[in-house]
Amino acid sequence: MFNHVWGLLAHPGREFQQISQEKETVSHLYTRNLLVLAAVPVVCSFIGTTQFGWMVGDEPPVKVSLFTAAYIAIIFYGMLLAAVAVVGRIIHLMARRYAQSPSLERCIIFAGYTATPMFLSGLVAVYPLVWLCLLAGIIGLCYCAYLLYSGIPTFLNIDRSEGFIFSSSTLALGILVLEALLAITVLMWGYGSHFW
Repeated sequence: MFNHVWGLLAHPGREFQQISQEKETVSHLYTRNLLVLAAVPVVCSFIGTTQFGWMVGDEPPVKVSLFTAAYIAIIFYGMLLAAVAVVGRIIHLMARRYAQSPSLERCIIFAGYTATPMFLSGLVAVYPLVWLCLLAGIIGLCYCAYLLYSGIPTFLNIDRSEGFIFSSSTLALGILVLEALLAITVLMWGYGSHFW
């Protein structure tokens, strides 16, 4: 699992070729990669919000109780896993117009590997400073975009010239899914103590 994570960060073109040759399945992707990677931001957010609390400026930290954080963590984890499938479905629907239309399974696998930097950016939630979380999220999003642009021709077999338009459209829709997920997440982790 972690050899793909390092490969995607260090040399994504070669790594996508290697992943493509492995004939991976969605169940393998989830059990070997996503169940662990999606736990990174969940566990870090759980620790950060219960031990340190959200820190905004000079205001006192807003902590979430362990009981509330456990419920939020479970919901957050499920949402992250579902978001990969949703983005994979979006990629599949958009790719149907191309001659070599990839399967839904292949699109979900691609979405899972492309989301790797976003999952890893969740490490900073251990100490939840708003500006630090935003910075890490922006860096993770930029690297996800890079993986998207570099991986579509290699992994989904879409021509590079058409792949740019396809990647841009996919990135725009993926950002919408991410924004919805972030909005719900911020509400849950930031105001969780008020909900339960």
